[in-house]
Amino acid sequence: MKKYLRMLKIRKEELPLTGILFLIFTTLNVLVVRRYWDHFSPLGNNYWNVFIDKFDISGFDPITYSVLSDWDTRYQVYRHPLLAFFVWPASRLNRWLIDVLGMNPVQIIVAAVLIACLVYSAVFLFRIFREILELTAFDSTLLSLLTFSFAYITLAYISPDHFALSMLLLILTLYAAGRKMKAGEGLKIWQTMVLFFLTAGITLSNGLKTFVAALFTKKWHFFRPAYFVLGVLLPAGAIWFFAEWEFRQYVAPRYQKRNQENAIRAANAERKAYRMFCDTTEIADSVRRRAVFDSIQAVREKERKEKEAKKPVFAHAGKPMGNGAFTQWTDISTSRWDSAVENLFGESIQLHRQHLLEDTLRKRPVIVRYDGVMNYIVEVLTLLLFVIGIWCGRRSRFLWLCLAFVVPDIVIHLGLGFGLNEVYIMSAHWLFVFPVMLGFAFKAGGGWRIVVLRTVTALLMLYLFVYNLWLTVGFLLSA
Repeated sequence: MKKYLRMLKIRKEELPLTGILFLIFTTLNVLVVRRYWDHFSPLGNNYWNVFIDKFDISGFDPITYSVLSDWDTRYQVYRHPLLAFFVWPASRLNRWLIDVLGMNPVQIIVAAVLIACLVYSAVFLFRIFREILELTAFDSTLLSLLTFSFAYITLAYISPDHFALSMLLLILTLYAAGRKMKAGEGLKIWQTMVLFFLTAGITLSNGLKTFVAALFTKKWHFFRPAYFVLGVLLPAGAIWFFAEWEFRQYVAPRYQKRNQENAIRAANAERKAYRMFCDTTEIADSVRRRAVFDSIQAVREKERKEKEAKKPVFAHAGKPMGNGAFTQWTDISTSRWDSAVENLFGESIQLHRQHLLEDTLRKRPVIVRYDGVMNYIVEVLTLLLFVIGIWCGRRSRFLWLCLAFVVPDIVIHLGLGFGLNEVYIMSAHWLFVFPVMLGFAFKAGGGWRIVVLRTVTALLMLYLFVYNLWLTVGFLLSA
């Protein structure tokens, strides 16, 4: 146990990186707290509506604010089966502080957690570069800073969503797998189980990456009955049955209550509308009167649905494959090419000035173009650096593990269309892998090549930090 606790100690060579990022992200989190403090700090009875209505940083959800203020399984249980229980201790702390202070300090608690996640995400990412790729401390710092200069990785660590915690645990998984591969060992059953419950418990699809990491470390031993049953099938089945139980225990009763309340309101509204119709109509026959009323109501309902369908929350969602628990989140109508250019490798890395940090499900168009050609040049340059890194590390199993960390996201987003209308929101699940792959170019470089590579990477990192922070700070100060 002491060995694992020692991993939390920040080393001397990691201090410049963590110091720079701590200052930047503490400032950003202070600005976020300032922006919403007057709305979120007062006590209330319906925190959910307040947070959902007022929080407006892109498409990030303030569900964590609500869960910490009034604990409930508000997260989508099949996508985030254990997340509500992971944050339960913070919820208890917040409830105690509410009683003591007479106000809701949830923003401060979440900001502290986000900054802690930031520091250790940076530490373990640095160690991937330093220990596994064996880069210099300078290059490790440079590539780590590049990672956190990406727009939606920056935003992940200032927004009360689950992405900062997801990214921390995915980096930790990649680091653990890299160390095992370097030592010629495999992840043990208990290590695989713990990492799976952490990653999948926060976001179910991320648990697949833990199994991929285990496969790369164990090789064919991954499929040995004891390991496969205890390390893969057992935890996967356990978390699925837990999600089923969680839905029945917490979510289904809430849905049932809400449906009953909606049915009562609809029935009352219909009775009121029918009474008003009877008071104004000259139709004496009760059967004909009811038939005319029902036909009028049917026309109104059709008009209401047509109007509802035009709202961004529905119009921008794309056409799903079906209405099942998972197929309802898919999208077969949104353009893959435009989404890849403007969102997947565009907005994820550098913000669009137009419709800055607006929510696609409120008013932002699904596809927004950059104002000038410079943004597209930066996008192409960034992708070119990544491709160079992949080529330089093509013989490394660790690089192929990094690529395997990205493939599930590409399949889920570009293939199935999950979250495609706001794919940049999920950047923290996969984008951190690309600087790691770029690290192989640093590892292979020498002489004038490494000087050029460092210069280009440093200029790109500085540009992205200045560009994204300028727009983000401007947005946070605009309210």
